Amino acid sequence: MQTIKAAVCRAFGEPLVIEDIQIAPPKSDEVEVTLDAVAICHSDISFAGGAWGGHLPAVYGHEAAGIITAVGDSAGEFQVGDPVVVTLIRACGSCPSCAGGKPTVCETPYDKVNGPLRTADGGPLEQAMACGAFAEKVVVSHRQIVKIPQSMPKDVASLLSCGVITGVGAAVNAAGLRPGQDVVVIGAGGVGLNAIQGARIAGARRIVAVDMTEEKLAIAKDFGATHGVLADQKAPWKAAYKALGGRGADAVLITVGAIPAYDQAPRYLGPGGKAVMIGMPHSGDMASYEPVVLAALGQGLIGSKMGDVVIQRDIPWMIDLYDQGRLKLDELISGRWSLSQINEAIEDTKTGSAKRNVIVFDRD
Repeated sequence: MQTIKAAVCRAFGEPLVIEDIQIAPPKSDEVEVTLDAVAICHSDISFAGGAWGGHLPAVYGHEAAGIITAVGDSAGEFQVGDPVVVTLIRACGSCPSCAGGKPTVCETPYDKVNGPLRTADGGPLEQAMACGAFAEKVVVSHRQIVKIPQSMPKDVASLLSCGVITGVGAAVNAAGLRPGQDVVVIGAGGVGLNAIQGARIAGARRIVAVDMTEEKLAIAKDFGATHGVLADQKAPWKAAYKALGGRGADAVLITVGAIPAYDQAPRYLGPGGKAVMIGMPHSGDMASYEPVVLAALGQGLIGSKMGDVVIQRDIPWMIDLYDQGRLKLDELISGRWSLSQINEAIEDTKTGSAKRNVIVFDRD
């Protein structure tokens, strides 16, 4: 076991504690990654706030990039020194979902509490979301990582591990957008901006961003939105209809976990359209809709976890788009923080003004 620094959650809703923890060496199909950067996702904040339960103490963080520093003897093509991104998609590769091309909903359970992490005194410590990346190192399955170019900055690359693939993938994979279709994206935060980029890349004709502030709507246009609608006005879907030429959207991408957004989403749809559920409300939260309308108009509701991506296929594609200047990544980073500043970075993220805050590790 090695001793490393990590930001540990010991009580839901309380600040994370920077402390020493223990990490085991990689097993046969695992790799050890020494991290250079980990972004802060709203899912981490929700978990740390107790929104979805879980074991404590725990180490959150799941949007990371770094260098492989140890490998198991069955870790595939990966070698020490490889730069990689680390995702939370721990897929077995053989269950019905994995075999059917849906690794994001792998059916093989994983014991997060009895994984590679232990407290300094040897007690149980949850490796949250199969990553535990608010730490100097992670030990993960080799199926969770993808090689990146040596020249790619790790803070930028870390965004590919969750927010980018979730948003772009929701537009391209889950919604299956075709050129010429019209899209509404509810929420212009980190995931929402990437859903907007995904819709643009897919060839959408009109992309209407819906958010609570004019500032975020202006940013959305930088990422490809053609129109913006303030969500706090009366019947915002009517303003969206106007922007869409009098007809509802072919797809509505809900990128926030707010129940009012879920309640209103079907109202933005045109005949045959579908609402794609991306944002994660708290457990127990309930949305309502009128089924007769969806049935009569042939509309649908579908869930999208992590953009329905296959990381070995989709992340290299997105890196190519980035290299070509067709996918914005640098522009998503709002601030860079040290591990010791993680609670400040989380509070800044909670304000809603940040696109993505990134923890950068000092290896000196």
